Amino acid sequence: MDFSVGSMTALLTLTLMEIVLGIDNIIFIAIIVAKLPSELQGKIRNLGIGLALVIRIALLFSISFLMTLKNPLFALFDHVFSGRDLILIFGGFFLMAKATLEIHHKVEKSSEEVKSGNNKIHSPMFTLGQILVLDIVFSLDSVITAVGMSDSVTIMIVAMSIAMVVMLLSANSISGFVEKHPTVKILALSFLLLIGVMLLAEGMGAHVSKGYIYTAMFFSLAVEMLNMRYRKNLENNL
Repeated sequence: MDFSVGSMTALLTLTLMEIVLGIDNIIFIAIIVAKLPSELQGKIRNLGIGLALVIRIALLFSISFLMTLKNPLFALFDHVFSGRDLILIFGGFFLMAKATLEIHHKVEKSSEEVKSGNNKIHSPMFTLGQILVLDIVFSLDSVITAVGMSDSVTIMIVAMSIAMVVMLLSANSISGFVEKHPTVKILALSFLLLIGVMLLAEGMGAHVSKGYIYTAMFFSLAVEMLNMRYRKNLENNL
């Protein structure tokens, strides 16, 4: 591996980008594993993050195949669709449907369910299957972005590995925080829905800058942090 200033700068930039892109994965996994028995949540969460790294490295070592996904397959309504487009469209619909169902469950579940704790428990394999689908979609997007930023496969693998270690170390804290604060969970689901729309738009040929998505996400999260601090101050003053 080249340790020149240029290579180290590329490694740092790519690592930071992978960490930011990994936020989507962590939020999705945190919400999905919450429906598992508590003793399985940590294992499935770590397995899901580990699978994401394996998928990304596998894609890096098959860059020639990855590039073929951009080849035209068919045309519809004056737009030429590629394999990548179809994966993004499927992933977008999946994420939109999942986020919508989770929001509905969170908002509309009856008071009897809340009191009795009668929440639906998913099987580990069903949960892992959902995580795997989104791992593939997010990994495809992440690897294509990485390939555009660096020519070194080694740098890309190191950056992704570092980002995954950060995700593993922070996943438990993020999961606990999301589950502890219902408003944050609704906010997270809303942004997952927005990311689904973005994936669908990109699959249909429209480019949407991720900068707008993440800026809105961090701004909304900052406002929610202020609201939480305000509510805590009110409780302390009562």
